Amino acid sequence: MPYSKFTLSRAVADFNLTVKEGPNIFQGIPAVAPSAFLQELLIDSIPWVLAVGSEKARSEGIINPVLLEVRRQLHGQVGVFSGEEFNVDAEADLQGYCDFLVSRSPEQLYITAPVLMLVEAKKEDLKPALGQCLAEMIAAQRFNANQKQEIATIYGVVTSGTVWRFLKLEGQVVSIDLTDYALPPADQILGVLLWMLQV
Repeated sequence: MPYSKFTLSRAVADFNLTVKEGPNIFQGIPAVAPSAFLQELLIDSIPWVLAVGSEKARSEGIINPVLLEVRRQLHGQVGVFSGEEFNVDAEADLQGYCDFLVSRSPEQLYITAPVLMLVEAKKEDLKPALGQCLAEMIAAQRFNANQKQEIATIYGVVTSGTVWRFLKLEGQVVSIDLTDYALPPADQILGVLLWMLQV
């Protein structure tokens, strides 16, 4: 079964998770200015993305450029994967394709542990994608453990490109930030993404 079949309630029940919800979970993280390159690209691409309206346009026109900006600002020390198959545990239905996956390695030919972040691209309504993103985060947690590269926190993002919502998974506890971060501007979103990948 692909990750997209998971609802939030099913992911919580299947993996025996505790959910903490609240606004501003990532409050206080300093904003980071985007490069002139990203600013210009977003000025050009956002109107096109909104006109086309597809998930593919959102992924290509906004989300991928933002994640590549994060990779640039981290001097290429993270791997950013797009549309990769991430089959971790077929018995638990943790298999399928991830929109975006970020690992703590500059390796780009294959996914290496530890996997730090999963990003799901959606059209408008972010809520239905929370279960899919959470299942991918559980898969990342298990992938890291299998590779003996466990880390305390896995992060998740559900985004339409112009709206971003963040999650974190620590053990069996998932925290969902009920604050929606708007883009533009990119500063606060870049700040949160960079913070997630450096802690």
